[in-house]
Amino acid sequence: MMTELRQLEYFVAVAEELHFGRAAKRLGLTQPPLSQQIRQLEGELGVRLFDRTNRKVRLTDAGMAYLQEVRQVLARLQAATETARRAASGAVGKLVVGFVGSATYDWLPPVIRRYQELCPSVELILREMPTPAQMEALLTGAIDVGVLRTPAAHPDLHVCSIRRDECVVVLPVGSALAAKSGVHMEDLQGEPLVLVARSIWPGLYDSVVTLCRAAGFGPTIRLEVTEVQTAVGLVAAGMGVSILPKATQNVHAREVRYVPIEGPAPVVELGIAWRRDDDSSVVQRFLQIAQD
Repeated sequence: MMTELRQLEYFVAVAEELHFGRAAKRLGLTQPPLSQQIRQLEGELGVRLFDRTNRKVRLTDAGMAYLQEVRQVLARLQAATETARRAASGAVGKLVVGFVGSATYDWLPPVIRRYQELCPSVELILREMPTPAQMEALLTGAIDVGVLRTPAAHPDLHVCSIRRDECVVVLPVGSALAAKSGVHMEDLQGEPLVLVARSIWPGLYDSVVTLCRAAGFGPTIRLEVTEVQTAVGLVAAGMGVSILPKATQNVHAREVRYVPIEGPAPVVELGIAWRRDDDSSVVQRFLQIAQD
């Protein structure tokens, strides 16, 4: 059977108008080719769809049954067309996003809210993981997009910076340094440091060590942790001081003080990464919203 889509549309027009002339006008045709298409459709089906007289056209029982099915087919086709268009625009599908926990303090939540508003039909999966783990997950395809800390680079990945954040010193409220309006790096000589481990955040760790040495001392690293919140919590417990991005200032705000660093201070960058060969519309839509 070689029934064409246009024949189904012609059939529905005639069935709804019950008049070949009006149906032809509705379709932008003349009546003879419309009548020919309907006869061809009836021939392919082997049934009469319409009873025709000089006065009127009416659907046969077969025609009424066929009309119900054709309307469903056309509706499903329209839905499929719309789904394909939405998929092409990145509005449907599945997206797995890896992210560093510190991104949730300011930048990431509004991006996720906006993305869900604009792409409610996308299945969005969020996975918290450190930068090195995100790089591996991107390369293996376990995640589609990474929100991570730079510097981070690989020839198979695009990595672009989306924001910069100066670091501050995190101090217990009872510390003498906590009363100051600003702290120099040399003021931290001899202070036990609680740092996010280099394996988790190499850029920040190396920057802190470099600036301590530039200030004339080797840092006293008491503890290395895997989470920013853990570092702040341990400072609140009196285990030492830490250096973290300014964006963390609302964490344990009553138990610690966040004091600006005067002079050279570590600067961290938040970046977004994706595979170079991934031209998925879902990924591109997320990147557009994130960069906006």
